[in-house]
Amino acid sequence: FRLRVINGAAASNMWIDLGALEGELIAVDGNSIRPLKARKFPLAVAQRADVRLALPPGSGAYPIMFTVEGSDMRSGIVLKTGDGTVAKISERGEAAALLDLSQEPLLQSIAELPDEPVSRTEIVMLTGGESNYLWGLNGKPMMHDTVFSVKQGERYEIVMHNMTSMAHPMHLHGHYFRVVGINGKRFKGAIRDTVLVPVGAQVAIQFDADNPGTWAFHCHHLYHMNSGMMGAIAYTSAA
Repeated sequence: FRLRVINGAAASNMWIDLGALEGELIAVDGNSIRPLKARKFPLAVAQRADVRLALPPGSGAYPIMFTVEGSDMRSGIVLKTGDGTVAKISERGEAAALLDLSQEPLLQSIAELPDEPVSRTEIVMLTGGESNYLWGLNGKPMMHDTVFSVKQGERYEIVMHNMTSMAHPMHLHGHYFRVVGINGKRFKGAIRDTVLVPVGAQVAIQFDADNPGTWAFHCHHLYHMNSGMMGAIAYTSAA
């Protein structure tokens, strides 16, 4: 069966831990990928993951846990078959590692983007987080300012460089993008709308300007977004 997990937390990246089961990740952010087998999958704030599972025959109970990165706090569900016994599970488990991007280059989109040249590359520095807890883009708390403008029908690349001491799940409204590079290593990755940019990392994405308007581009960590790490990407023809 297919299990869809949505990270609707305000500020917590987490791990999906399948425990005794091995699953196949088959979609991210609603976009199909070639199946990736594993027992644990990272899920940043606002990301979605579709996991295909096959339960063993007979009776049983199979906990699926969601553990906050850098913490032993967890929640979860239990998949029960037949007369399987559901045991009480502690809200604390083993401390989970911080999310990283080790699985990201392994994600291969089933859909292919048209082969088009990149019209322009924009460098966006993720900044802030000092004692005043102001966050920003390119050194400035933005909120609703335009980060850069685009022209309909063109393809753009954004290279995000995290200069702060915290990871940022970066989300673009109105578009899907393809992850095309991490720390200078290029690849054809998954098609998403949210990607994690860990501390010190550089993540490159490409998107087609095919939906005119003025669209929010921001960190989906609620407190970062509300403190300035939120801007807009505007079409030159938009009102």
